[in-house]
Amino acid sequence: MIDLEIPKKLRPIAELASAVAAGYFRPISRKYDRAEHTYPKELDLLQAAFAGLSNTDRLGGAGAAATAGSKDAARAPGEVVNGGNMSTVLGITELAWGDVGLLLTMPGQGLGNAAIAAVANEEQRARFGGKWAAMAITEPEAGSDSAAIRTTARLDGEHWVLNGEKIYVTCGERADLIVVWASIAPDRGRAAIKSFVVERGAPGMQLLRLDKKMGIRASDTAVIAFDDCRIPRANLLGSEEIASATKGFAGVMKTFDNTRPMVAAMAIGVARAALERLRELLAKADLAPRYGGAIHAGAHAEVELVRMEAELEAARLITLKAAWMADNRVPNSLEASMSKAKAARVGNAITLRAVELAGALGYGEDELLEKWARDSKILDIFEGTQQIQMLVVARRLLGKRSSELR
Repeated sequence: MIDLEIPKKLRPIAELASAVAAGYFRPISRKYDRAEHTYPKELDLLQAAFAGLSNTDRLGGAGAAATAGSKDAARAPGEVVNGGNMSTVLGITELAWGDVGLLLTMPGQGLGNAAIAAVANEEQRARFGGKWAAMAITEPEAGSDSAAIRTTARLDGEHWVLNGEKIYVTCGERADLIVVWASIAPDRGRAAIKSFVVERGAPGMQLLRLDKKMGIRASDTAVIAFDDCRIPRANLLGSEEIASATKGFAGVMKTFDNTRPMVAAMAIGVARAALERLRELLAKADLAPRYGGAIHAGAHAEVELVRMEAELEAARLITLKAAWMADNRVPNSLEASMSKAKAARVGNAITLRAVELAGALGYGEDELLEKWARDSKILDIFEGTQQIQMLVVARRLLGKRSSELR
């Protein structure tokens, strides 16, 4: 059964992340928002701080899968575990409170690390462990429908040859590795979609451009082309049988069960930051929310603050549940999508409402409120849009295929 208290063994990671957010992220937040595409060199100092964490406890590398021989795999039936997924969610929440863009560009903490943790075999975990991995899924003509991707992978002896173009690759310029989704047989549909690890400098991989964005400007967002890009056969994520063109897409999609709660945690962190700052500003205007009484008797701003606090707490709890389920090997696809849908929508709504309630002050660059509002929008888009999450939730609840829900 899930315990709503933060486990004692995970408190150090949350406390460390909180200290990093306050001491490193907040002071340079506006600086790198203005200097888009400039790498925040201050983040290099953080690598030593997180170097002692295991691969499954690194903030961007949570994994639900238990590997043979691991402590998690050997635990007694019914034993409750709070592991990599829960620690990741707790840490990310704190870091996003500091700055979402800086969090996304922390060395070694890419979303591709979660894919490796979820799907990779033991040899791949050892070979890619400690490296920074980005994720490349979206294409110019394949956005929300991941199964529609057209990038191909062809086996040529002991190498896979990749061809195609990927857009919106977070940290695509800076990461050591790119986890690329590609089809080994485009005519076979979803089952032929596999994930491949492409190491920086691989022949045939080219960075085409960096996109300018509304938010998360500290994080680079790249367009990458693959032109007969050759990678070792062993860089297909997972076991060799995954190379079958008739099965395996479910394993690739398993990545989202890990990463969607992570994105939800980002939304929770930035929304909490906005609420805390709004509370401070309202207090200066002698507007303090009233708890335990007739809340609607208060001023409109007070009522709104309490309502947003309730929405944020609901999002936080479903996110913790999704992470807890992953750590305890309970299928969590439904809860992962629920957490991402709820938290992303709530996070965006809260940051925008905080700007409105703060008036002219919230709209200016003297306050981070306007930046948080811009940063939060991407959290409702990447790792599956709001509409896609609701489709997944409906499909799971009703037991229907996507085509039957249209």
